[in-house]
Amino acid sequence: MTIFDWLKEITTTKSTWSSFTEDQQNSFNSYMVHRFVSMYEGYTEVANYGQRIPLPEKEKTYKYYCHMLPKKNVFLKYVKSSRKKTNESVLQYIANHYTISLGEAEDYVYILKREGIEHILEKSGVDEKEIKKLLKEIK
Repeated sequence: MTIFDWLKEITTTKSTWSSFTEDQQNSFNSYMVHRFVSMYEGYTEVANYGQRIPLPEKEKTYKYYCHMLPKKNVFLKYVKSSRKKTNESVLQYIANHYTISLGEAEDYVYILKREGIEHILEKSGVDEKEIKKLLKEIK
C-alpha cells in the first residue's frame, strides 16, 4: 500500500489493523503519516500528540489516527519548502571563507546576497566565468 492508501484508510475507510496482510502492515510508515496529517491545519494538534507514539509501534499509530480523525474525505496536502538549494561549491567557498559548517553557510547565502557572495568568490580566486555560472541561481 502507498502512503495515500494509508491516509485514505485513517480518514475514511477505517478498516481494522488485523484486516491488513503482514506486508501491508509493514508498508505503514508512521513518520510519513505524521507529516501528512500535520500539514492539514485542523489536524495539527492530533498529529502533535500522535508523534509521541514510538515509530516502530505502527499498530498503535494507526489505531490512534483512526480513532482521533473524523470519518470524512479530506485532502492532506504535503507542503514542500519553497527555499531553493544553493550550489554546493558556493556553500563550500563561503564555509571555507568564514570557517563555518555548510549548514551555516546556507544561512549566510541569504544574509550576504549576490554581491557579498561574488566578493567572497573573487577573494577565493575564482575566475569571472565561473563566478557568473555559480551566481546564476542566486537572486
